[in-house]
Amino acid sequence: MVSKTDDIPASVPNCNPADLADEAGDGAPDGKDGSKTRVKDPCGCGNSADTAMVNGDGAHEHTEEAESKQDRNGEVDGGEESNEQEVIVIQDTGFTVKIQAPGTELFDLQVSPQEMVQEIHQVLMDREDTCHRTCFSLQLDGNVLDNFAELKSIEGLQEGSLLKVVEEPYTVREARIHVRHIRDLLKSLDPSDAYNGVDCNSLSFLSIFTDGDLGDSGERKKKGNELEQIDCTPPEHILPGSKERPLVPLQPQNKDWKPMQCLKVLTMSGWNPPPGNRKMHGDLMYLYIVTVEERHVSITASTRGFYLNQSTTYTFNPKPANPSFLSHSLVELLSQISPAFKKNFTALQKKRVQRHPFERIATPFQVYSWTAPQVDHAMDCVRAEDAYTSRLGYEEHIPGQTRDWNEELQTTRELSRKNLPERLLRERAIFKVHSDFAAAATRGAMAVIDGNVMAINPGEETRMQMFIWNNIFFSLGFDVREHYRELGGDAAAHAAPTNDLNGVRAYGAVDVEGLYTLGTVVVDYRGYRVTAQSIIPGILEREQEQSVIYGSIDFGKTVVSHSKYLELLDKTSRPLKVQHHSVLNEKNDTVELCSSVECKGIIGNDGRHYILDLLRTFPPDLNFLPVDGEELPPESQRQGFPRQHRHRLACLRQELIEAFVEHRYLLFMKMAALQLMQQKANKDSSKADAPAITETSETSTECKADTAQTQTTATDSCNATEVSTDGTNQTENATSAASQAETEENSLKPATNGPLDPAATQNGECKSPLEGKELEESIPGLAQAKELAETLVAEDGSGIDPKSREVVLNACKAVGSISNTSFDIRFNPDIFSPGVRFPDDSTEDVQKQKQLLKDAAAFLVSCQIPSLVKDCLDHSALPMDGATLTEALHQRGINVRYLGTVLEFVDKTPAKAQLQHFYRIGISELITRCAKHIFKTYLQGVELSALSAAVSHFLNCFLSSFPDAVAHLPPDELVSRRKSRKRRNRVPGSGDNTAWASLTPSELWKNIASEAQSYYHFTIQCESVDQVVEKYGLQKITLLREISIKTGIQILIKEYNFDSRHKPAFTEEDILNIFPVVKHVNPKASDAFHFFQSGQAKVQQGFLKEGCELINEALNLFNNVYGAMHVEICACLRLLARLNYIMGDHPEALSNQQKAVLMSERVLGIEHPNTIQEYMHLALYCFANGQLSTALKLLYRARYLMLLVCGEDHPEMALLDSNIGLVLHGVMEYDLSLRFLENALTINTKYHGPRSLKVALSHHLVARAYESKAEFRSALQHEKEGYTIYKNQMGEAHEKTKESSEYLKYLTQQAVALQRTMNEIYKNGSNASIMPLKFTAPSMASVLEQLNIINGIIFIPLSQKDLENLKAEVQRRQQLQELGKSEEPTEDSPLELEDKIPID
Repeated sequence: MVSKTDDIPASVPNCNPADLADEAGDGAPDGKDGSKTRVKDPCGCGNSADTAMVNGDGAHEHTEEAESKQDRNGEVDGGEESNEQEVIVIQDTGFTVKIQAPGTELFDLQVSPQEMVQEIHQVLMDREDTCHRTCFSLQLDGNVLDNFAELKSIEGLQEGSLLKVVEEPYTVREARIHVRHIRDLLKSLDPSDAYNGVDCNSLSFLSIFTDGDLGDSGERKKKGNELEQIDCTPPEHILPGSKERPLVPLQPQNKDWKPMQCLKVLTMSGWNPPPGNRKMHGDLMYLYIVTVEERHVSITASTRGFYLNQSTTYTFNPKPANPSFLSHSLVELLSQISPAFKKNFTALQKKRVQRHPFERIATPFQVYSWTAPQVDHAMDCVRAEDAYTSRLGYEEHIPGQTRDWNEELQTTRELSRKNLPERLLRERAIFKVHSDFAAAATRGAMAVIDGNVMAINPGEETRMQMFIWNNIFFSLGFDVREHYRELGGDAAAHAAPTNDLNGVRAYGAVDVEGLYTLGTVVVDYRGYRVTAQSIIPGILEREQEQSVIYGSIDFGKTVVSHSKYLELLDKTSRPLKVQHHSVLNEKNDTVELCSSVECKGIIGNDGRHYILDLLRTFPPDLNFLPVDGEELPPESQRQGFPRQHRHRLACLRQELIEAFVEHRYLLFMKMAALQLMQQKANKDSSKADAPAITETSETSTECKADTAQTQTTATDSCNATEVSTDGTNQTENATSAASQAETEENSLKPATNGPLDPAATQNGECKSPLEGKELEESIPGLAQAKELAETLVAEDGSGIDPKSREVVLNACKAVGSISNTSFDIRFNPDIFSPGVRFPDDSTEDVQKQKQLLKDAAAFLVSCQIPSLVKDCLDHSALPMDGATLTEALHQRGINVRYLGTVLEFVDKTPAKAQLQHFYRIGISELITRCAKHIFKTYLQGVELSALSAAVSHFLNCFLSSFPDAVAHLPPDELVSRRKSRKRRNRVPGSGDNTAWASLTPSELWKNIASEAQSYYHFTIQCESVDQVVEKYGLQKITLLREISIKTGIQILIKEYNFDSRHKPAFTEEDILNIFPVVKHVNPKASDAFHFFQSGQAKVQQGFLKEGCELINEALNLFNNVYGAMHVEICACLRLLARLNYIMGDHPEALSNQQKAVLMSERVLGIEHPNTIQEYMHLALYCFANGQLSTALKLLYRARYLMLLVCGEDHPEMALLDSNIGLVLHGVMEYDLSLRFLENALTINTKYHGPRSLKVALSHHLVARAYESKAEFRSALQHEKEGYTIYKNQMGEAHEKTKESSEYLKYLTQQAVALQRTMNEIYKNGSNASIMPLKFTAPSMASVLEQLNIINGIIFIPLSQKDLENLKAEVQRRQQLQELGKSEEPTEDSPLELEDKIPID
């Protein structure tokens, strides 16, 4: 079915968007003219595409740089000037220089004074007409410029200077770089590096759906006005209700990737290296080339360039051929000898520069693809050379052989950070070194497991071996020398590295000057866990006993301390909530520590203070650590805790500690406030009452404390009012106190945005059904609490009258603060560590700490888990797959080992039906994690030659319905005559082991069920994959994706028949690769992040323009630190696009969102849930820009990805289907449109409840579709449903209700008119006089309006005056909130931007 309306310009709804600044011009009915003048900023970073290729150097002005670097002249758009008042000006404005290169005409290049000369080199090596030159210098007036000089330091370089490109003589190094660069140019469209997961390449498919670049399509209007026909029918598998989930469409074939062949072979010749006499003629190396025309040539690379010589495969004759075609560039030489090369190379470069820079810039960390097509393996000299030379890091760029990672990591930390430019420089250096280190560590870990690195203790058995490669130390995750025997053996040794990494991350974030941690990367590969660490200078020469001057090497039997370490660690004590404490050593002497005993302090030969083994930075999790003679609080016991865990290293997450402390702070404020009120109101009885409160709360945990409080509040509420009328000075005090308390709270509250409303912080909401009531009642008290906070700021408690001091003391005791005069909660991480003993005088303290730990464990179960479920119920958390589920758990401080508990909680929730999507994702996560645990040990027993057979056999047992999956032992093609003698030292994975082959599907599923029981304490009663799929409604394709991502398997992209009972789904040919799964620290761009947050806050307050400027500034700073590609830049671009859209600048929104989609595909993966969301946003902006067919393609892509990732039954699918339905309605595809809209209605009804406003809106959309089909009866039916919901929820008077009733009237009239006409026809037959019926095709504007509404973008038609009033109102509300008097916030604030940057 073909419809006739593409590219109808969608006019903007007839009202100006909320911000009426100077954007109104873009509201012209069609977006054509708006987009002509604006040049697409070729990449979203402040840098141009080209500099971004280096390392994102130079914070460039967001607009000027980027456009002109690509050599286009566009007008700079005013909307993006960063507001310089708020930022120290980082950069001077750029200027233009002229460049003259041999064989091309002069061209202009925009540069910034901050750049280095080297970046101009990079730009020239990327430009289409100069890309084939690598060995040249830039000269200004005959002087050669130094590559590492900043442009501003060069004398005489100014606007309009002429730089000459001068060819330089080659050296061996330069010749190699040249050949490598030419090979990169030839491979520039070839995706094989992305499939193989090398060189930070990754896949992106957006351009396939947008047919090239988005910005243009608005202008490609058809000649005349006839409408282009577009086919809107989606493929069968995308339609609602379709059961097939094909895999092949995941990677649509890109026609550009069928590469144009320029050469058949380019490789190093066997005659290398040149013999001495030829070296003295300037020969550097020899190349062997086969052209497309089958001409075999031998080429000499000499100091003067490249020429043909007379050697053949078997005879060496280095004399120049005749003609020799001597050329400075290999491309020029090849163009002369091969016409096909010349033609195809030019075409290839054209295509290369047309691609969006974000499709080719390297990502900061490698992203692996779990599917790939069969790629032909072509001859590639550079790849071959890279694999077999000792090229460890990138020596081409670095003098000297290997990099001293530790020195680099620590030196970057020491850089100065006094002002913004210095901090940016420091953060960029830290980030760059970290990403390089992660790449090198990953490479090394794979080399270790593949057996390519010699152990430093080769005599020991394989599990105990340690390795050093490229200045990185590698150890395997096994319990060596029974170090972890008491903590759980191998299970503990497997958990310790990730705990240690979390510790490194935490200390790194606190960033104390003078305290150093090791570069740490944890790599899981082929079933082994490898820890990679940078090496402390001098540690290998000494025995560990001598080196450690702080902490313990035997889990607390012997302990030492050191004053300098105490001083340094003391600075981390408050942010990390670690308590200063004393322990006893083997001689029963008291030793002071400010960390756990395992944390070791070593002073390196470089004089730096290092801490390592940070696995117990955070306190133990008592729910998974049964201790004899200790009782957990009832909340935990009710859930069946404490439970036995695999190891004794289970600890609480940092997020939980933060949430718990914040929760306690609220409690503290409330208690103090209540007591103050009591004191003031009835001075006599207060002494009797106050202790009563503290007693109840000390004995009980939170829940009881809260109810106890509620009762006192109730009796007290009358006094409270008296108190406030009592003296006016008090209220004044309260307001001034408010600001003080505000700062205190904010400092305690790590990473949430916006003003803090003390009543409604994120985890105050979970206590008791009384909570809501209680908050309102104790609100008057909160003002006093603020007043109290002011007095608390003087921490020593001086200047507080004794009565208030007593109040504070009571409140401190009640919440377990370590200080008696102010609120301060810290944990002692050594409590319950086996082998740690505490001095007698600290018994009371230890008791307090034990209680605190029990409370924290109870808080996780009784507060955080319910709050997660509540967030899922009201859709503020919407996990879509395993990774996003894990992230949602982690953000609330819940470890994944609680997954079983969370699922049980969901199962018992009354609203279980509305959590079905969450439950399903949870089950599939639990099952794939159990399978991963089993797979890990399974793989360890497989030798390398049987790896693909073993992996495919495992997947068959896991997913195939074929009941007796038999492993095909690899038919030994290579059996030797004599069985080789067994050697003692084997690679970690080289057993002659075929035990893996005996695994059967039923055995595997039995193991999965028992693993679920023992690890997650969750019961799965299923004996096969089909039962699981049936019982929990899972999809096999989703399980395949989850297990592949978790274990690093890469499979062939084709359709798998999982359900065949006659043959297994996978063969060994289907397993293409196995990748490492890497965990590392993500260094943050702190300044950029603050800008981003304040921008978000401004936007939420309705100051769009200011918010936009701040976010642009944040984007600049992010680019400055991370380079062009990063998750956080992605979030930044998405928010910017949304703001552009709201402010009416559709083309700009489109351009920013396009970058966000590309970046999300590249950095997170092509089917990551975030990518799916980015696709949906982009489709909306495309529609608004009049690109209807593109919008549909993008929505279909999003729907396909979502079906693959989580299936059809998910609340987010309703939004997607409403979008698709609306767009189809807009192009008059009514039947199709109805299928999607009705599906959306079903899903909305299921997840939001039949009475929700979302459902009312869905009914309305369906009614509109029926109206367009002239089926008025159905239309009326749906609109009535909607009307009823509006009436019951909003009341008669609400405008939504009125709108709906108007529409009902209209529909009734239409229905009556139609009926009349029909009767007329029946009565008078063919000569009836028929009134023409008015059928209106929906206008684009009305469709767009509905699209905006369902996507949560609300435009308000406002005049300037209304705007002022709105801003005043917003400010007034905030003041109210700060005073703690705020009423519940209204349902939908005008702008809902649900974008938050993911925190690690």
